[in-house]
Amino acid sequence: MSMDAQSSPPHAHRPLLKVEHISMRFGGLIAINNLSFEAREGEITALIGPNGAGKTTVFNCITGFYKPTSGRMVLLGGQAGPEAVDHATASGERFHRYPDGSSVFLLERMPDFQIAAEAKVARTFQNIRLFSGMTTLENLIVAQHNALMDASGWTVRGLIGARSYRDAERAAVEKAEYWLDKIGLTDRADDPAGDLPYGAQRRLEIARAMCTGPRLLCLDEPAAGLNPRESADLNTLLRLIPREHATSILLIEHDMSVVMEISDHVVVLEYGVKISDGTPDQVRTDPKVIAAYLGVEDEEVEAVESALAGVRP
Repeated sequence: MSMDAQSSPPHAHRPLLKVEHISMRFGGLIAINNLSFEAREGEITALIGPNGAGKTTVFNCITGFYKPTSGRMVLLGGQAGPEAVDHATASGERFHRYPDGSSVFLLERMPDFQIAAEAKVARTFQNIRLFSGMTTLENLIVAQHNALMDASGWTVRGLIGARSYRDAERAAVEKAEYWLDKIGLTDRADDPAGDLPYGAQRRLEIARAMCTGPRLLCLDEPAAGLNPRESADLNTLLRLIPREHATSILLIEHDMSVVMEISDHVVVLEYGVKISDGTPDQVRTDPKVIAAYLGVEDEEVEAVESALAGVRP
């Protein structure tokens, strides 16, 4: 079996992330207004909308950079259901793990580092943030820093070369090599990451995030600036992740060809409000979505719908 790979679990497509009535205000500006949606296990969920729709603000709330003004964001694990969520909410806890392996993480209560370390939420940004002076391989090993430090006893076992640390070090290199193979960069393992082509850097950044073992991978415009060949390589990588690993994807993307080709579920925002939520086919033919992207005023949506009705087969 491949590194960290597994067949689709029996609970695939259950809710993983539940965003419930979140709002985010900056003074008098309402960036997100009463937003609710779900991202399911084993799926790719796309968050789309015109510029200024609030997509990055949603990401910042989920990953702990912002704390929403109101609402709840729940990351579920195992068999955790509504009762477990309500119990965790009432208890005042940030998260709770149950003896059967189930877990509830209330992301709005957790700091960003805890969301990454405990809830296993990883993120990439619009601007690539690799360690450009490190080699491609080293970028993937450094992503496993926490696991290596735990194995080293925070330096002691590492200094004396304890077997547990040597085993963890070997496992980290194997995982890094596995992901280099998946992104087609094995032959560039010893090259500085900053010397890679732009598309390869994008794939490396995603592979680095995957080396942290996330349950939810949040990607902020991963196809930005890619040429058609690079975009195709990215699509292949993104489809592989939920299929072969216990990781779901939530992405922001402006490239609609990418969104419609790889997404299982699409949520559309306009001015911080959800205007559509469904499959790619449902969303692409939604008059409200088309009107939003065309810049049509609300009162003209019916005209757009009528026009669409006239051209549909």
